[in-house]
Amino acid sequence: MRSIPRAAGGAVLLLCLAFAGTAPAQPAAPSAPTESALPAQLADFDAYVEGVRKQFDVPGLAVAIVKDGRVVLERGYGVRELGKPERVDAHTMFAIASNTKAFTATALGILADEGKLDLEDRVIDHLPWFRMADPYVTHEMRLRDLLAHRSGLGLGAGDLLYWPTTDYSTEEVARRLRNVPLSGSFRDRYAYDNILYGVAQLVIEKASGQRYADFLATRIFAPLGMSETRFNADALAPGDNVATGHAKADFKDLVPAPRMSWANVSGAGGLYASVHDLTRWMRLQLDGGLIPSELAPGKDEAARRVFSAKAQQAMWTMLTPIPIRPASVPELEPAQPNFAGYAQGWQLSDYQGRKLVWHTGGWPGMVSRLTLVPDRKLGVVVLTSAESGAAFNAVTLRVLDAFLDAPRHDWTAAYAAATAKTQGKADESWKKHLAARAKHTKPSLPLAAYAGTYRDPWYGEVALAQENGKLVLRFGHTRELVGTLEHWQHDSFIVRWHERWLNADAFADFSLDHDGKVRELRLNAISPMTDFSFDFQDLRLTPVAEAAGAR
Repeated sequence: MRSIPRAAGGAVLLLCLAFAGTAPAQPAAPSAPTESALPAQLADFDAYVEGVRKQFDVPGLAVAIVKDGRVVLERGYGVRELGKPERVDAHTMFAIASNTKAFTATALGILADEGKLDLEDRVIDHLPWFRMADPYVTHEMRLRDLLAHRSGLGLGAGDLLYWPTTDYSTEEVARRLRNVPLSGSFRDRYAYDNILYGVAQLVIEKASGQRYADFLATRIFAPLGMSETRFNADALAPGDNVATGHAKADFKDLVPAPRMSWANVSGAGGLYASVHDLTRWMRLQLDGGLIPSELAPGKDEAARRVFSAKAQQAMWTMLTPIPIRPASVPELEPAQPNFAGYAQGWQLSDYQGRKLVWHTGGWPGMVSRLTLVPDRKLGVVVLTSAESGAAFNAVTLRVLDAFLDAPRHDWTAAYAAATAKTQGKADESWKKHLAARAKHTKPSLPLAAYAGTYRDPWYGEVALAQENGKLVLRFGHTRELVGTLEHWQHDSFIVRWHERWLNADAFADFSLDHDGKVRELRLNAISPMTDFSFDFQDLRLTPVAEAAGAR
C-alpha cells in the first residue's frame, strides 16, 4: 500500500522479550527528552501540530525527534480512537506499515555481516523454488533486487495476494509470483512493490534458521529495548496502548477502520511501534549500527554493534533512480528535491542541501513517515491514525525547517492546497465517466449468465453469485472483498464493496465470445485516489467451467 504500502508472516509472537523462557535484563532507561534542545522556531510546535490535526482530520498523532544522539521530543496528540477518551502519548503504538521495510533490509545486512548470505547472491541460491514470470529475471534476481523496486513488476503488483488480509501463507504468496505479470524490464525503472519483501522475509528465515518474527525480536528489538513494538496486529495484547486507524468511507466520512493483520508478507509492512521505541531505532541508524551506550550499560563497542558500517553504507546507497515530478501545487515547490531514489528499504532525496534517508508507511487508517538527516544526526518520526500523508509531511517539514535553519513556510496550507487539487482531479475523473456513460443500455445476458466461479492465474478463484436479484462478487481468499454489482452500461458493472472504508470500488467489465458466453472478467479501480495495492487491473478472470470445457 502506498510507499505508503502494506504486508506480514505466519504464527507470530508478541515481541522481543516474550520468546525465551526467561526474559533478558532490561536495559537502563534513557534520559528524558531534552526539550531545551529544540530550536526557537518550534516554540509553538504543539499548537502547530494541533492545527495540522484539525486541517487534515487526524484523530491521533505522535511525534518524536532525535538530535545528536539525544531524544529531544517525544509526544502524542489527540485521542487513540474517535469518541473515546484515551489520549495518544509517546508510548501509543501505531501500525508503521512500510517503515518495516528498513527492518527487513537491516536483517539482511546483519546476516551479510555474519557471512550467512551475500546481497549479490541469487535468490534461487537460497530459495531454489523461487520463480518470476520471466525465466531470465528468475535466474538473475539477486537478494539486493528484492529490496530495490526494480524487478519489472508493476506498481503494487501481486498485492491482492495479501491485501486485504488473505488466507495464503508467506510461501504461498511467494510461489504465486511465477504468474504475476511483469509490466517492465528487469532493473529498467522504479515501480514500488511489496511482495518481494515477503520473499526477502523467507530468505532471512532460511539463512538464519529462525522465524522472521524471532529474528527481529532477538537481534533488533530486545537489544534496543523496544518493548513497545509488535510484529503485527496478531501480536497486540489486551491492554496494549494502541491507536485505532481511521478512514474516510467513500472518501467522505471519517470512521474507525477494522484492525487488520499482515499475516503473510510481514517483511513489507507488518510492524506496530510507538514513537518512543522508534527513537531507539533512529538512533541506531544515525549511529551507524551501534546501540546507544545508555541502552547497553557496561558493554563495549563490539558488543553494542548490531550491524556494520559497510552494511549501512549499502542500505543507504541508491540502487534505483526515481524520476522527479513537478510539484503538484506552487506551494510545494520549496520541498522539491534535486535527486530521488530508492536504496535498500529506504528512500533517498535531498532537502535544503542535505541528504535525507526516509520512508513512509500506509495501512488501513494509519500512515507514517520516518526521516533521517545523517550529516546533522537528526531524526523525526510522525505516526498518525488517519490516511493523511499531508499531515505527516506538514509536521516533518516543519521540524526539518527548524533544525536546518530554513525559512519558515506554511506547510499546512501547502499540503491543504495539494490535497484539494487531488480531490478535484478525482471528482473530474468521475464526471468524465458519467459523461461517457450510455445510461439506458442493458446487459447483453440475464444476470444468471454472468454468475459462476472465475479464476485468475496468480490470485486464484473469485465467486460471482446471484443473490436477491443482484450479483455479488466474493474473492475466495480475501474475507473483506465482498461486493454487490450495479449495472453501469452494456456489459460493464460497478462493484460496490460492502466494506465502504476500503475506498476501492471498481468497474467490472465482462467480455463475451462469439457465442455470447462470458469469456473474461476484468476489474479496474474507479477512483484515482484508490490505494495502488488494489491491483485489480492485473487480474485476468476467466470462467472456470468454460476453461474446463463444461460451459
